[in-house]
This record gives sequence, C-alpha cells and structure tokens, in this order.
Amino acid sequence: MARLRWYRILAGFIVGAALALSGAVLQALLRNPLAEPYVLGVSSGGAFGAALAILCGLAARHVLVVPAGAFLAALATLLVVYALASRSGAPSVYGLILSGVVVSAMLNSLLLLLISFASVQGLHTVTWWMLGSLQVTSGGLLLACGGCAAAAFAVMWLLARELNALTLGRDMAHHLGVRTGLVVALALGAATLAAAGAVALAGLIGFVGLIVPHAVRQVVGADHRRLLPAAAAAGGLFLVACDQVARLLFAPRELPVGVITALTGGPFFLVLLRRKHKAWME
Repeated sequence: MARLRWYRILAGFIVGAALALSGAVLQALLRNPLAEPYVLGVSSGGAFGAALAILCGLAARHVLVVPAGAFLAALATLLVVYALASRSGAPSVYGLILSGVVVSAMLNSLLLLLISFASVQGLHTVTWWMLGSLQVTSGGLLLACGGCAAAAFAVMWLLARELNALTLGRDMAHHLGVRTGLVVALALGAATLAAAGAVALAGLIGFVGLIVPHAVRQVVGADHRRLLPAAAAAGGLFLVACDQVARLLFAPRELPVGVITALTGGPFFLVLLRRKHKAWME
C-alpha cells in the first residue's frame, strides 16, 4: 500500500514537471503564452497513440511500447497542427489554437471509435485513463516515463540559451548565430517527448503546461536557464497538490486529477486569451 502511495506521488511529480517543461518550451518556440500541449492537440495525439497500444494488447510486450506510441502520435499531431496553421504563411495564435482544437476533436473521435470496439475491462481502463489518473501500479512504466521526462529536460537545458534567443524571433536568433532549424527541431522533439511521457503515464491532464510556466515566468523571469528547472519543480508540486484535492474533495469518492486541472486551467486560459485579444486590438 505504501509502495502504491509513493508511486502515485512520484507519478504526479513526473507528469506535472513534464507538462510544465513542454508548455514552457512550446511557449518560447511559438512566442505565445497560450501555447501548451493540451491546447495544441499534442496531448490528444499522445493519448490516441497510447490508447491504441493498450487496446491492441501491445503494452504487455514491453514497458516502452506505450510511451513510444504516445510519442510518435504526439509528434505527428504537432506537425499536422503546425502545417495547418502555416498554410497562409507564418502561423498565428488563433490559427494554431483553431487547428489544435480541430485535430484534437478528430483524434478524440478516433479514440472513441477504438473504445467502441474494446472489451468491458479495456473500456473502463481507457475511459478512466482519459480523464487523467495517477494510479500507477507498474514501476517499469513509471521508470520509463520518468526517463522520457529526464531526457527531454536534458535537451531543453542544453538549448536554454538558444531558446532565449528564439523568444526574440527566428530572424533575430539567426543573426545571433543560432542554427534555428536544428534548435527548433530538437526543442519540439523534446517538448513532444515530455508530453508523450506524461500522457503515457497518466492520461489526459490539461492546462498544467499553460498555468505553471506562465506563473513561474512572473517570478523568475524569462531566462530559460532559470525558468526550466523552476517550472519543472513547480509543475510537479502543483499536480501533486491537485491530486490531493481530487482525492479529498469528495472522499471517499475520488475525482480524476484531470478534472481538477481543467477546472483550474480553463478560466485561466480564457483570461489569457482575452488579454491577448485586447493587446492585438490596441
């Protein structure tokens, strides 16, 4: 029992840190505080890939199958969203959000199609997992997804100076000597790997990648050498706290932690979107 409790705490910290890191990097690359893996559809893509691996029975073959499926599907989703938003030139914020919503809705429909063919046990497992759950029983999966988050953080940390330059725009970063194409590709891959690891471990948990980097940036500044470790720590602690609220709010009945983060992050997202719209109108 104590082992499962520690698994849950570790899972909460890993997932929260991974989502916060992914959100921070996506916000730097897209130069927009509204960017995060859930809003851009990356989390939905990862969920589809992971659920496909689970329902096809591939998850039992190796512990890395679910994270790998989530990563490949999440990366493909990000590329599709970016391509759709870039059809008329440089992608706009609303273009990215709209493309993310559309692609996410399509993936959710495909996920429901998969579930409709699942067994009763598979239906219960995937449905609860889609709502966001930190009930982890496999130490191997916890280790694999933690490794994904650690590898993503290492790449992001090595690119911290380049990310600082990219916040000024790609042209300015290029003039500062940054190999923008390579850096953007590596950073997007790291952000996707972090989000995929989080989804494979805990399912769909939204808005952590939006709330935490934005709040931490107000405290430590925009320098990614400070922002990334601070966001990882704050994201982990934030999700662990949300999980405690989910467990105690209607005890002994337990809420999925994804419900708590959605209720917290939804209004936060709308406030940011309204401020961004006002800034453009002015």
